[in-house]
Amino acid sequence: MSTQDIVQKLWNLCNVLRDDGITYHQYVTELTYILFLKMADETGADKDIPEAYRWGSLTSRSGIDLKKHYYTLLSKLGEESVGRVAQIYANASSSIEEPKNLEKIITEIDKLDWYEAKEEGLGDLYEGLLEKNANEKKSGAGQYFTPRVLIDVMTELIKPQLGDKCFDPACGTFGFMIAANRYVNAHNDMYALSDRQADFQQNKAFNGVELVHETHRLALMNAYLHNMNANITLGDSLAQSAKGLKDFDVILTNPPFGTKKGGERATRDDISFQTSNKQLNFLQVIYRSLKADGKARCAVVLPDNVLFAAGDGASVRRELMNFCNLHTILRLPTGIFYAQGVKTNVLFFTRGTTEQDNTTEVAFYDMRTNMDSFGKTRQLRKSDFDEFVAGYEDPSKRTGERWSRFTREEIAKNPDDSLDLGLIRDDSIVDYDDLPDPVESGEEAIANLEEAVDLLKSVVRELRALTEEK
Repeated sequence: MSTQDIVQKLWNLCNVLRDDGITYHQYVTELTYILFLKMADETGADKDIPEAYRWGSLTSRSGIDLKKHYYTLLSKLGEESVGRVAQIYANASSSIEEPKNLEKIITEIDKLDWYEAKEEGLGDLYEGLLEKNANEKKSGAGQYFTPRVLIDVMTELIKPQLGDKCFDPACGTFGFMIAANRYVNAHNDMYALSDRQADFQQNKAFNGVELVHETHRLALMNAYLHNMNANITLGDSLAQSAKGLKDFDVILTNPPFGTKKGGERATRDDISFQTSNKQLNFLQVIYRSLKADGKARCAVVLPDNVLFAAGDGASVRRELMNFCNLHTILRLPTGIFYAQGVKTNVLFFTRGTTEQDNTTEVAFYDMRTNMDSFGKTRQLRKSDFDEFVAGYEDPSKRTGERWSRFTREEIAKNPDDSLDLGLIRDDSIVDYDDLPDPVESGEEAIANLEEAVDLLKSVVRELRALTEEK
């Protein structure tokens, strides 16, 4: 049974729980608890799980006895385990009230043929479930999940290398760091690494921070199933406690949209401009967290308002262009995130060795105007990025109308150093210059009306003549 088949079967099991009032997000969390035990059993990696609470302890029970044991299991694994197991089950609780529903889910999972899924990678299976949850509007999980295609394109352009220390300050389910790990593995002989290199890649190379407890749990599970002993902190990257997270070689991220709850400002004292705008705060944290070596680089998804916001927005943009070489901005199409109306961009930049005048020119690529409408019926494909990728990697290929560039001096002439640039003419909107001359249009309309009146008069005359003949 393929990974895709298992994902669909597991997702369909959610219907069993709908009568219990369980949401899609709760279901994925519940599946995380159960699947962790099943996958540990399948891979022989259950040595860190007390024997009394392994997969077999669930399949050997039924009814009320199963429910009681399952509730106890969640509590004990969170309190008495160590390491990753303890983190995944920390403060775990179940939303399943009906014993027969719990038994149904465990029985169905146990019946599945896991051989092919193990061959393809259990991590891919879990990511498939997370993607299903993100695409279900009612789950509200889209805010934690960036489309896989976009993640892969951003990662391939940033090109994380062996020995790079990578970071996502708003890591969600850890998709960016998993993609970075996948990229490094695909471009290096991992069996040829020294013990020191292998230790770094396994334990130090990939790092993330996630604010939401349940999402942090999903991130831990995702990393575990991809054989990554990553550092995933439960916390707030905008808080003072995260100040020590810096000197990274690579940052890949899609920070949350909106303002901080209650409108409070970030508490970190190492950013210049305190604002309630989350994206502006994250942007400051990001470029200040990069190693100032002229090579550390970032790709970050940000909404349009970051490009044109006045006040602190203008100050942050100026500091970004001073600290970093902001070399490319990709204007993303609408409809690729759960919030359909949100207009987003990917900013690509490299931290300089100084903090002044690092940006000399910004290239823009408009992937938004006169594009297909993306969504469930027309999903984003990797091939949609082909022209952008070609031009990004080779400036001589920036020949289409979607490419444009502006020098730092030209940007400075815009109010507030606005970066709301690079969009081409929208064919769906009629420009004033394209409208016909109103006098000529009026005269033409009068002529057409007069012609029509003459025609009607002639018809009337012919009808009268016919009537008189009779």
